[in-house]
Formats: sequence, structure tokens, C-alpha cells
Amino acid sequence: MPEEDLVELKFRIYDGSDIGPFRYSPASTVAMVKERIVAEWPKDKKIVPKGANDIKLINAGKVLENNKTVGQCRVPFGELPRGVITMHAVVQPSLAKAKTEKKVDEAPRKNICSCSIL
Repeated sequence: MPEEDLVELKFRIYDGSDIGPFRYSPASTVAMVKERIVAEWPKDKKIVPKGANDIKLINAGKVLENNKTVGQCRVPFGELPRGVITMHAVVQPSLAKAKTEKKVDEAPRKNICSCSIL
């Protein structure tokens, strides 16, 4: 594939630092991009994704779907030709894991009514 067809992306994380830039084929899926982000994530950060499902990619205010390709996610206006596209990478643990952890935390609590009528 010719070099000019590749899309150059970098990813801004929660503390303002960047991962990348990396070059991707327009046919690459968002899921493939997320896997690379997990592999390249700085290990010294306080918040670290455990897998690709923990990352949400945001471009031009839209959360990107895993089954979309990089070519479909490009915003045609406001970008310089052959410029680096910055996307936000937000770590958000999967909902199933968060729900199970929440249930474990709530289990020891007991509601006791201590009403007094005067």
C-alpha cells in the first residue's frame, strides 16, 4: 500500500500526554487500533486499561464503534491533508465488571431503620 494512503493517528490520554503517532491503513478496524493502544499504553500511569474493551476512542465528539474502519471514522473537514489526527483515548472499565464489583461492595451493608416517634 502506498505510504500516502495511510492515516496517521495519535491518542491523547487522561493526563494530556500522547501515545503515537502511528500509521494505519484506512481498512484497519477501531478494534485493531484499540489493541495497539493497550500494547503501547505507558506502564507508569495510574490508570491502565486491562483490555481493548476498557478503551473508548473519541474523534470529533463521537465515540467510535469497534466494527468501523479508520477510513469511516475520519472527519473530512477541518483536517489538513496528510496531517496527524488526534483522538482521545478514555479508559472506562467494562460495565459487566463494574456491576459485579458494585454488588460485592453493597453485600455487607444492612439497612436498619432507626425511626423514633415523639
